[in-house]
Amino acid sequence: MSLASPVRLALIGAGRIGTHHARAIALDVPTAQLVAVVDPREQAAQALAQPLGARAESDATALIDSEDIDGVVITTPAALHRDLIVAAAQAGKHVFTEKPITTELDEAHECVEAARQAGVVLQVGFNRRFAPGFIAARQAVDDGRVGTPQLLRSLTRDPGPYSGDPARTPAWTIFLETLIHDFDTLRWLNPGAEVTEVTAHADALIRPQARESGFLDTSVVTLRFDNGAFATAEASFSATYGYDVRGEVFGDGGMATAGSPRTSDMDYYGPAGVSYDTSRADTDLLHSAYVGELSAFTQVINGAELPVPTGADGVKALQIAHAAIRSIQDNRTVAIKEIAR
Repeated sequence: MSLASPVRLALIGAGRIGTHHARAIALDVPTAQLVAVVDPREQAAQALAQPLGARAESDATALIDSEDIDGVVITTPAALHRDLIVAAAQAGKHVFTEKPITTELDEAHECVEAARQAGVVLQVGFNRRFAPGFIAARQAVDDGRVGTPQLLRSLTRDPGPYSGDPARTPAWTIFLETLIHDFDTLRWLNPGAEVTEVTAHADALIRPQARESGFLDTSVVTLRFDNGAFATAEASFSATYGYDVRGEVFGDGGMATAGSPRTSDMDYYGPAGVSYDTSRADTDLLHSAYVGELSAFTQVINGAELPVPTGADGVKALQIAHAAIRSIQDNRTVAIKEIAR
């Protein structure tokens, strides 16, 4: 493959986020070619692949060995990530996986090691690193305008009302699937520092009747970094006004904030007052960030030296998530060294 050749990608998992990523690869990432869409639901794979000029497959294992594939984009449920990542790496394919890298730490380490041994790229889908406002906030840290970070904040609020079934949602989803973004964002906004302690609080405030089954829908997690900084990560499954992600880093030189529920900078002044457009979908609010991370994946495959979130970053965020779970279970502050190996 020459440096000018499009990176030939197969997407595995034709669900909601997979549908978005497949279209983004085919339509918005000129350095990539969507070759195949894989899903055991053959009709779903065909419906997504055909309009995008890709072929539909139902067997991920067979496709991973295909010679016309340079890399895979994994958008399956997290429990399936480990086997797909390891198989792809062993087949010499580069891997982009949606967050979390896996749900179990031992499996996450296996993924990182498989990619290392194979010499392939393993990138984790922490999209906020590619959102313009968050990039600008990190730049304010890098160029010294914020000074030494002292207080940080990151939040994720999914659009409400919560319409899922708590009985079908794993108890720790709020940490492993939602706050995992915030844990990575806070590490990224405090470069060179690592989390040492985690204290988590969580409850079922949206669906109190699901509390006894272990379903948690609202959480605040406090982190302590080895450079002395404090951080909070906050999540809710039911923001009535729509999808909402924001970040903040405060230091001895200033403060930078990022994120907004606005989809544009247009304000409408009308009979009911002043309003602006928002979005109820992450794929609308963060579309450019999703495109940016997929574009970066192809550029790194082609030899570019770009600071993408790696498998190691995925492990670090997962360690924080597991420390938060332990904190809830034991009702105490948990040191990361208790989790990490």
